[in-house]
Amino acid sequence: MRATALLSPVAALTAALLLTSCGDGDGDSGGEGTPKKTAAGACAFGDLEMKVGPANAAPAPGDSGNVPVTLTNKGAKCTLEGLPSVTLTADGTSAGVAPDPAATGEKRTLAEGGSMTVIITYVRGEEGGGLAPKSAEFGLPGADATQDFPWSYGVVALKDGKPDATVSGFQQGD
Repeated sequence: MRATALLSPVAALTAALLLTSCGDGDGDSGGEGTPKKTAAGACAFGDLEMKVGPANAAPAPGDSGNVPVTLTNKGAKCTLEGLPSVTLTADGTSAGVAPDPAATGEKRTLAEGGSMTVIITYVRGEEGGGLAPKSAEFGLPGADATQDFPWSYGVVALKDGKPDATVSGFQQGD
C-alpha cells in the first residue's frame, strides 16, 4: 500500500510537468488546436512608426473629415489593448476627442512589420466658432508617452462645448 501511495504523487507531478512543458512559448497555436498565451508585451512608441494621413479633410463647415493614423511595428511582436487617446490643442486650450461609440478596446497583436490604423473623424467648424487646433496628441492605451502631430485639417466644430469628433479603435492594417 505504501508503494501505491508514493506512486500517486510522483505520477501526478510527472503529469503536471509534462502538461506545462508543451509548446514553445512563441504565442502560436500549441498543436492540436490548443491556443497558447502570447508572450508579446504592450506596444510602445519606441518600436512604432506613426504616419498621419493622407486625410479626407472636411472642405466646408458642417462637413465631416477623416484623419487616419497608422502605426507600423518596427520591433518584436507586441499587443494593443484598450482605446487610443487623442487630444486637440489650440492656443493653450486642450480638448480630448471622445472614442467612437462603436469602438472596442479588444486586445490586438501587432506582428513585426504589421500595422494598425485609427481613424479620427471630425466635423468642420466655422472660423471663430469652433476649436482651431494647431496640433493633436496621440496616446497608446495604458501608456504615459504620447506623440504629437500638426493639425492642418481646419477648425473642429464644438458640440456641447467639446470637439465634434471621435476616434476609432485599432483596425488591422496591411
